[in-house]
Amino acid sequence: MNNTSEQVPVTVLTGFLGAGKTTLLNRILTEQHGKRYAVIVNEFGEQGIDNDLVVDADEEVFEMNNGCICCTVRGDLIRILGGLMKRADKLDAIIVETTGLADPAPVAQTFFVDDKISERYELDGIITVVDAKNIIQHVEEEKPEGIENESVEQIAFADKILLNKTDLVDEDELLNVEKQIKIINGFAP
Repeated sequence: MNNTSEQVPVTVLTGFLGAGKTTLLNRILTEQHGKRYAVIVNEFGEQGIDNDLVVDADEEVFEMNNGCICCTVRGDLIRILGGLMKRADKLDAIIVETTGLADPAPVAQTFFVDDKISERYELDGIITVVDAKNIIQHVEEEKPEGIENESVEQIAFADKILLNKTDLVDEDELLNVEKQIKIINGFAP
C-alpha cells in the first residue's frame, strides 16, 4: 500500500464510444489482483460498471466487492480527487474512465494545474482503447471548423494504445488501422 508521502499513480482510460473501455474496466475490477484501485467513471458512459460488482453505494462513491472504490464524475474532477485524498494511503492507483466523446487533454491537465492534486497524484499515463472495426470511419469523419475530432485527440494524447476488436477485421484492414494510428501518434506503443 502507498504511504502518505508517495504520489498515487493515476491512469486515464479513454477511447471512442463502443471501443471497449468499460469492458476492460470491468475486467480489471473483477480480477483478484490484490490491488486497491479507485475508479472514477464519467456519468455519461454508454455502459456502466456491472451493478453485480457493487457492494456499497452512495451518491458519488461506491465500493466494489473486490475492495476497489469507484466514483462517478457528477462534479469537478479536482473535487473528487480532493475527496479521495483521505483514502489515498489505502490506494495502489486510480483509473479515470472518460466518456467516449471526451478529449483527454483537460483530464490530463487536471494533474498539473492544481498544486494539491499534483503534489498527491501523478498522471501515470493515458491509455486509449481503439476499436479496429470502426476507427477509420471515426478518424475520417468530417467535423465543422473549430470542432475537434475526439477519436483523433484520444489517439494523439495516448501513451499506450490498446487495439481492440481485431478479430472483426481482416489482415489488410488491420494493417491500415495500425498505419492510420501511427500517422496520428507515432510514439505510443
